[in-house]
Formats: sequence, structure tokens, C-alpha cells
Amino acid sequence: MNLKRTIKDHIKNYIFKGKIITIYGPRQVGKTTLVNEIAKAYGEYGYFSCDEPDVRDKLTNKTSFELKQFLGHNKLVIIDEAQRVENIGITLKLLIDNYPETQIIATGSSSFELANKIKEALTGREVAFHLHPFTFLELSQLYQTLDLYRQKEERMIFGMYPDVVLEKTIPKEKMLSLISNEYLYKDLLSYEGIRKPMLLEKLARLLATQTGSLISFSELANTLDVSKQTVENYIKILEQAFIIFSILPYSENVRSELTKKRKIYFYDTGVRSALLENTTMLDRRIDTGFLFENMIISERVKYLSNQARNVKFYFWRTHDGQEIDLIEIEQNQKRAFEIKWQKPTNYKTPPKWKNNYPNIPVTLIHKDNFLDYLL
Repeated sequence: MNLKRTIKDHIKNYIFKGKIITIYGPRQVGKTTLVNEIAKAYGEYGYFSCDEPDVRDKLTNKTSFELKQFLGHNKLVIIDEAQRVENIGITLKLLIDNYPETQIIATGSSSFELANKIKEALTGREVAFHLHPFTFLELSQLYQTLDLYRQKEERMIFGMYPDVVLEKTIPKEKMLSLISNEYLYKDLLSYEGIRKPMLLEKLARLLATQTGSLISFSELANTLDVSKQTVENYIKILEQAFIIFSILPYSENVRSELTKKRKIYFYDTGVRSALLENTTMLDRRIDTGFLFENMIISERVKYLSNQARNVKFYFWRTHDGQEIDLIEIEQNQKRAFEIKWQKPTNYKTPPKWKNNYPNIPVTLIHKDNFLDYLL
């Protein structure tokens, strides 16, 4: 059962417009399914998986003529898991410079590999997209709104990876473990910058316990008994592997506002559950609020990203603890959200926010209205 992915139409807008199309995203989010669905609409096409060693060989350090011979006369070509090809940026540059009539779609599950390899080579020649796990908007193709509300606990705990959502025979715990252990780390642990894989896993688990809390690189370094620079480098790798993302503090230079520490969230709350080995139901958990906050913020990030909207995300906090969970800035528009599992009966906007930003009202998101902001 395939759902139409929200970014599909945005990608189609760039087909045969003289650009290499790159689609980033972790393994098992449906990149291969998506690109094949898009390509089928244009008739015959070539599909080449770089997981195959002979395909990698044919795309590595070859002339433009050799590349064209290998790809054949296909007007549309898919190069899947392109990050596995050495010097892939040069390969793609040769193709678009010499055969601009051929549409190339390249996918990659490791942005730190693929993006770094093609960024300079394809300057001005690339249109990039990010495919996430499912969103509530995409699931609305299968379920009524009431059913989506009823599924919120399951989605919070098990996340939105397609196989986790759609699989009916394999237990969700088993599928989630498979995705986390075999797919997400497959690319991570092959990255040459990772010299201590056990440290990376310990860091990921530590971040999972601190979801939604203020993060200090120095404190993490002390806990793990490593340097601050190592923590920074490994967090960057986890971000570039689509496991976590950071939100920085929002400030307009008001003296009382935090400006340094950050918060870290998981793109998929199911991955967080797998790291913590905790799929306990909400009535027996003490982290329900943080889990809900993570889900809402990650869903907002995915929801807006899928619409190709350029939005920056922040949180706001003062030194005396006044706080707003999510600030979104889109062009000149600013939005503020406070996220609570239970609907507050007497919520009051933090006084310092009200005084400093009187024209930015705070919207409450809770378990009974969250779909209003995701559909």
C-alpha cells in the first residue's frame, strides 16, 4: 500500500528543467519507491542501484562517453544510494554538462557523504529535496481525522517510518528495531569520520534521554568523558544522518534571554524509543510530555519542509525559566507555539514574552487539537 508523498509534485515541477534532482533521506523512508513512481509517468527510464558493486564501478572515475554508454539512451535516469559512488559529484557534473537533455535523479541516505561530494561540483546545477518518514498529512489519505487522533499514542511511541506504520504481520517493536539497528547505522558506521562507534551510540542514547531539554556540549562531553569537540562532531554526524535535529534559542538581544544552549529532537520518535528500548504505553511513562513535544515539533518540521517552505525553527527561554517551546520564522512572519500533552485550563503567556513581543501571540497545541496544525 503506497501513499502519495507530499513532495512528489514539487519534485515533478523540476523534471526536465536542466537540473540534477537530488533526494536526501534515511534508508527505509521510501526514496526508491518515490523516484520509481515519478519516473514511470515518463515512460521508459533507467534505474541503477549503487548498492550493487558493478554499478558503482561503472559510475566511478569514468569519462562522459563511458557514462553515457552505461546509462544508455534513457531520457530519465535514477541513481539510487548515490553516496556510495566515489567522486559522485564529478560523475553527475559530467552527465549534466554533456547530456543536459537527460534527467538525472540521484538519491542518498547519507547527507554528510552525498552533499559533501556534490555541493561544489554541482553548484547551480542541483535542486535538492529531503524525504522524511510519513507525516500525519500523508496518513490522512488512509485514515479519517478521528482515527488519526486515536492513533496518536502509537505514533508517539513507534514513529512514522513507512514499514512501521504499514506492516501488519511483523510486530512493530521488531520492525522498529530492525530499522534502527540495521538501516540507520549502516551508513553512519561506514563514515570515515566515526572512529568510536560505541561512543556515537552512547551519545545518541544520552540525547534520547534529554529530548526537549537544554543541551550543553560541555556537559555531554563530561558525561561521556570525551572532548567537547568530539561531541560537536558526532552530533553533527547524527544530524546529517537524519536522526536528530537541533533548535537554537530565539533572541533579539534582550539581556534576560538565553542565547547559547540548544535543544535536540529526533526526526522520528520511534527511533528515540528504539534507542531507549522503551515502547511502554503512555499510562506507564514519565516522559509523555517530552515525547509529545518531540512529535509535534518534528511533525511541524516535516509538514513545512514537504511544502518546500523556508522556515527557521527556534525555542525561547529566559534565564529565570520563562519559556516558549517553538518559534517559527517564515520570511517576515513569526509564529509561537506552546506544546502541552494535556490542555491547560489557565495558561498565561510568559510575562517577558508578552512584554518583549506583544505582536506575536502564543498558540497552544495539545493532544486534542494538534492535527489542526499538521493537516
